[in-house]
Amino acid sequence: MPNIFEDVHCCVCDNQNPSDFKINYEKEKFSVIECKKCSFTFIPPFFRKQISYENYKDENVANAVRNGNNWVKIERHKLRYDLIKKYKSSGSLFDLGAGWGHFMLTGQMLGYQVYGIEISEQPFLYSKNDLKLPVDHIDFFDMNEDKTFDIITMWDVLEHIDKADDVISKCARLTRKNGIIVIQVPQIDSYFAKKHKDNWKMMGLDHVNYFGKNTITQLLEKHGYKVETIKSSFEIKLFIMYTILPLLKRLRGGDKKETQQQANSKIKASERQQYFNTFTQKPMWKLKLYMKIHNIIYKTLSALNIGEEMIVIARKIK
Repeated sequence: MPNIFEDVHCCVCDNQNPSDFKINYEKEKFSVIECKKCSFTFIPPFFRKQISYENYKDENVANAVRNGNNWVKIERHKLRYDLIKKYKSSGSLFDLGAGWGHFMLTGQMLGYQVYGIEISEQPFLYSKNDLKLPVDHIDFFDMNEDKTFDIITMWDVLEHIDKADDVISKCARLTRKNGIIVIQVPQIDSYFAKKHKDNWKMMGLDHVNYFGKNTITQLLEKHGYKVETIKSSFEIKLFIMYTILPLLKRLRGGDKKETQQQANSKIKASERQQYFNTFTQKPMWKLKLYMKIHNIIYKTLSALNIGEEMIVIARKIK
């Protein structure tokens, strides 16, 4: 029998005793375990050896992004800055895992001094060449520590990284005193995660870490941060691409036994982006109306604590 607890390590409480972990979810290709000491839930290293993010998105996805509507993306990211402004209305901002760069682009437009890194080649090239942003194509652990920042952001990044404690430790060294860190991650103690359990669409081999409110707070406090707020986040774009699209495919295919995760696994990233593009290729008056409705729904769901993800804002106090 394989030892799935080989080299196991809890990034929250530093527990390394294999007997202090238990299996929470059994999937077809991996298991999700829980630390008995602090309740942190994650995929152990045994299953993670074949995952790489250097070519996470290909040229087909890049072309689909290129054909999208940047105005819609900028308006969507303004919601994030509405929250950030409550804690830091200006200053230097470092985006760890910049992706396609639209969050950085929005920050630049709003007067922040932005800088980012992206390990995946196609998103980096798009951010650098298409959007003309100050982005470097490097691994975070190879990044120099000669600069510090008022704001560090990670949007849907920390769940992908095996050594989350090392990431937060380095972020703490890069965050100025009284600066803030802003993290969005899937929330394992959300209503949706509890309801769907191992069929939760956020649960996959590319997501190693599954934080709840308590475990993300413990991790940040361990590295000198004080959590200021934790808000639910329901990403409507992701809902369209990862719930509506696979549902339509299941209905059209007529396979009632197929689960949402099985349907999702058959959809390419470029197809998801192209499907989302159909919602954004409308006359401007319609787009403005859509965004008003989008913002009302997003803010209402956040206020009601309804969402699959959480946005955590913590201030550096040590």
